[in-house]
Amino acid sequence: MMESLGRLFLILGVVFLILGAAILLSGKIPFIGKLPGDIVIKKENYTLYFPLATSLLLSLLVSFIFFIVFRIKK
Repeated sequence: MMESLGRLFLILGVVFLILGAAILLSGKIPFIGKLPGDIVIKKENYTLYFPLATSLLLSLLVSFIFFIVFRIKK
């Protein structure tokens, strides 16, 4: 029981580490947030930014990482 909990915390720690690094480096990666499919609506008083393509790309990347991690775990 405690070993499973320890492994879970280690995996979560690695995931948070990767997410934190991605957030810190996201401003330095030129295509993040400017992909075709990201929706930007600019009006006089407001700007709506909906990063649809970026969200889908990041979702695929995270899903692939989880697939690899859980495949190795078996």
